[in-house]
Amino acid sequence: MGAARESKNKLTDEIVGRLARQHSTAVVLFHHAVAERLGLGPTDHKCLDLLRERGALAGSDLGAITGLTSGAITGVVARLERAGYLRREPDPHDGRKQILHLALERSPIQDVIDPLRADVSALLENFDAHQLTAIAEFLAGTTDLVYRHAALLRAETISDMGRTRVTGRTASK
Repeated sequence: MGAARESKNKLTDEIVGRLARQHSTAVVLFHHAVAERLGLGPTDHKCLDLLRERGALAGSDLGAITGLTSGAITGVVARLERAGYLRREPDPHDGRKQILHLALERSPIQDVIDPLRADVSALLENFDAHQLTAIAEFLAGTTDLVYRHAALLRAETISDMGRTRVTGRTASK
């Protein structure tokens, strides 16, 4: 293997093995701190973020995306509604469902996150347009992969229910 290929493989291993994991942990801890600052739980905060990203959703759709049970979604929705972040409206096509809408044009979350956004923007000033394109493609691609792998893990967990963790066999009664 050539020196350039070996160097690329080492860098890839560093990104996949250590840097991505550290970045993920830092992001999770940051969002926990944001949630605490706003008096929310981390799950509430991320569900609110999903509504910001995807627009109005039924509670069942939010549950499908997050893997939360209907009871857990009910709790999240009640807390976010009580805090004034979202409002529920009846689904015009299915009276049993409620559609969740953001209640605020600009969320207080933005005020908490803006200092980090400014620092990240300043950091990105060090990159040229080609590098920024590569960063954007990497982030979009890994986001899609993480969502897909989360869904695969949930599907495996559901299919593994009833099997013991050690043997993978169905527990006898």
